[in-house]
Amino acid sequence: MHELIPLELVGLGEWAEVAEVNGEPTWVGRLAEMGLRLGCRLKVLQPGRPCLLQVGGARLSLRSDHSAQILVRPVALAIAS
Repeated sequence: MHELIPLELVGLGEWAEVAEVNGEPTWVGRLAEMGLRLGCRLKVLQPGRPCLLQVGGARLSLRSDHSAQILVRPVALAIAS
């Protein structure tokens, strides 16, 4: 099993599974409404700020320090497909 890392450390084109979402409850709830919740798989389409993610069939852009409050487990490409 992989160690938890901040989302901001996941590179371009890499997949990860969300393990923790920390922050203000309203913000955490809003992310969950958009599909970014515990256990979901995501792909980094553009690292940095803003960070562009593929979550399911949607794209999600995170600005500011929000990506640092999301901890993920890297997922091997073969598993993510």
